[in-house]
Formats: sequence, C-alpha cells, structure tokens
Amino acid sequence: MEIVIPQTGGPVGIYGFARPKPERAEELERLLLSFVEPTRDEPGSLQYQVHRDAADPSTLVFYELWRSADDLRAHLARPELADFQQRRLEYLREDLEIHWLTPLSTTA
Repeated sequence: MEIVIPQTGGPVGIYGFARPKPERAEELERLLLSFVEPTRDEPGSLQYQVHRDAADPSTLVFYELWRSADDLRAHLARPELADFQQRRLEYLREDLEIHWLTPLSTTA
C-alpha cells in the first residue's frame, strides 16, 4: 500500500485501523505503542494516539494530527516507520485501513 498524503495548506489528520493476526496481536500492540512518545516529540506532531476498539478489542485504532503534510511525510520517512510499512503485513490479517481528515479545529 502506498500512502498518498493529501496536499493541504494546513493541518492534516489521519485515523486508521490495524487488525492484527491473532498470533501477532500483542507484538503489534507493543510496536505501535513504542512509536507514541518518539512521534509526539517530532516537529509538527500535534497529536498521536493509539486506542483499542471498544466494539472489537482485537482492532487497534490510531489517530494522528500533524501541522502539515510535509511534517507527516517526514514522520513516515523515519527508519522505524519505513521498516514497519515494509513489514506491516507480517503483523496484519488485512492491510491498514486509513482515513484522511481535514481538521476544522486543532488543539492548542
């Protein structure tokens, strides 16, 4: 899957679903959680969250808010994220489901 980031003149949001293979679920959760603090420290990162779907606890949900599309591109180019993109199907029973958001308001 090629991630095509919409070009916007301002912030860009993303939410997505990661549905792990049962035997890789705990490993994927640890991996996604390991991205949280480093990502929050990146320039342009306004918000980065990992959740568990209340209706389907096997599904992990992530939410990101970036100052710009360029900041998100820089994030995805980080070695650990590029590696995850290459290997993601080792963990997932289906590819990531990604939804793009155009924020109408942002956090302070």
